[in-house]
Amino acid sequence: MARITMRQLLDHAAEHGYGVPAFNINNMEQGLAIMEAAAAVDAPVIIQASRGARSYANDIMLAKMIDALSEMYPDIPLCMHQDHGNDEATCATAIKYGFTSVMMDGSLKADGKTAADYEYNVDITRRVVDMAHWVGASVEGELGVLGSLEHGGGEQEDGHGLEGKVSREQLLTDPDQAVDFVRATKVDALAIAMGTSHGAYKFTRKPDGDVLAMKVVEEIHRRLPNTHLVMHGSSSVPQELQDIFNEFGGAMPQTFGVPVEEIVRGIKHGVRKVNIDTDCRLAMTGVFRKIATQHKAEFDPRKFLKPAMDAMREVCRQRFEQFGTAGNASKIKVIPMSEMAKRYKSGALDPQIGTAARAAE
Repeated sequence: MARITMRQLLDHAAEHGYGVPAFNINNMEQGLAIMEAAAAVDAPVIIQASRGARSYANDIMLAKMIDALSEMYPDIPLCMHQDHGNDEATCATAIKYGFTSVMMDGSLKADGKTAADYEYNVDITRRVVDMAHWVGASVEGELGVLGSLEHGGGEQEDGHGLEGKVSREQLLTDPDQAVDFVRATKVDALAIAMGTSHGAYKFTRKPDGDVLAMKVVEEIHRRLPNTHLVMHGSSSVPQELQDIFNEFGGAMPQTFGVPVEEIVRGIKHGVRKVNIDTDCRLAMTGVFRKIATQHKAEFDPRKFLKPAMDAMREVCRQRFEQFGTAGNASKIKVIPMSEMAKRYKSGALDPQIGTAARAAE
């Protein structure tokens, strides 16, 4: 079975100049849609589960589903990632249930709602890094508070997200602080705040540099060229999916997501992991509404779920191709977590913070 760590996968992505979409799942249908798309285009995969998803599906069910997907698609390197871990226990239990990678989101306190200070973030993230690296698992950290530059706040997703208003400075990752954070924590990947947010309602207009600060991505990459960057809240919320949803009884106000071309721009400047959830949800629920409207007598769940899987699979396939992920699965020879643990212990995987960072300091 090709279970891979996020670190190995993102190292390969950096070497070959592509990005990896990270798709959230809650159930079997979503998992199958992702893996079918990956197999069709020979793409490695990051599947991630939030705390909400783990509560909804149960850790045992999620673990068995990932085991099944790995067995069904043995040639597809699959990273199972904890999305927005809120404390050490969340991350430790994820690894216990077979996750090869965890996110420690120390930008917020353990309640997942209150902005944390920098010292708290460094301290808790470093503790999780130490614990995870002992067993070879990867760690993603977050610096800056994820939220909208338009309205100055965050969006709740599965109960996680900033409550209340924060300053524009808090909503943008500071490049100098990013260098210090990576050096202090030894994270494998860094999620940065640059105007994206969870959910469908990201922007009220097509985003420009005022509300989607891609220059922050570029500046952090200039200072940390060897650090894998992560874009959260990066669904594109395609117009055609909004139209289907609304045509068949939905009431989604006009909204704008992160344009694919801006994500591709980010990939050229160090973004290696791109989180996508809303696009998949919208693709599936639009089909649910369409079938319920057009076939009012239908009551077999499979007649809803199979077409919904097909719609999600198409979204995943598009992102694999757009981000350059397609064609890379067969190029990767998976390194076991036990070997990754040895490499962490030896210092071989310590962050490489070179002359670019020192020159900027």
